[in-house]
Amino acid sequence: MMKDDNSRGWEVIVALALLTRLPLPHAPKTAFARQAQASWAFSLAGLAVALIAAVVGWICGAMGLTTPVTAGLMLATLIVTTGAMHEDGLADTADGLWGGYDAARRLEIMKDSHIGTYGVLALGLGVGLRWLALSATLAVGAGPMIAAAVLSRGLLPALMALMPHARRSGLSHQVGRPERGVALAALALAVVLALFFAGIGVIWALLLAALAVGGLAALAKSKIGGQTGDILGAAQQVAELVILLALIP
Repeated sequence: MMKDDNSRGWEVIVALALLTRLPLPHAPKTAFARQAQASWAFSLAGLAVALIAAVVGWICGAMGLTTPVTAGLMLATLIVTTGAMHEDGLADTADGLWGGYDAARRLEIMKDSHIGTYGVLALGLGVGLRWLALSATLAVGAGPMIAAAVLSRGLLPALMALMPHARRSGLSHQVGRPERGVALAALALAVVLALFFAGIGVIWALLLAALAVGGLAALAKSKIGGQTGDILGAAQQVAELVILLALIP
């Protein structure tokens, strides 16, 4: 039982609550006052949903299902267990960054619950490419999928720490900006987990993902002046896809 509201255990629960839709113990309000500091555990949220997807993949294999079907069901599991929050961020980011004529209008579009042409295209291409990449990586097991899940989330605290908020409201602003030490701890934990599940090749994949996320960050800075929850969701999706592609055997 976790008696200290600021314990590492509660920080893990907070990270899982922020990034997943898994049933969790009820955390005290004081634990959520340190959401930014809990971001060191973002990769553990990725690990949790990825392990569930890996179990689904194992069941599909035991049933003799084809690799594309198995990959599709594993991808669906990742989407369901996160409430499609990252996919939603990708769609909103595409609509906003390319659909508005100035920063205020772009932020307004990103906040709108409706999805436009750019969002549909980004979502379709993103899910389709992840499905294909996951199918290809299953030749060596679930390791690359797990590595992509933890690394893509382990990069987010660095983005949160280095970029200003584009608006004074929303989930990202509510969570806050983690200290750089927290961001480094998040990335270090993600790398250790990824190395364990997928081997040394994850270093190259991480470098490529960092470049891709850096490019997205630069675009967001120029278009809207910083990051939002949607930008973070899009960054996770971009990083996951790049890592999966890099780990195709």
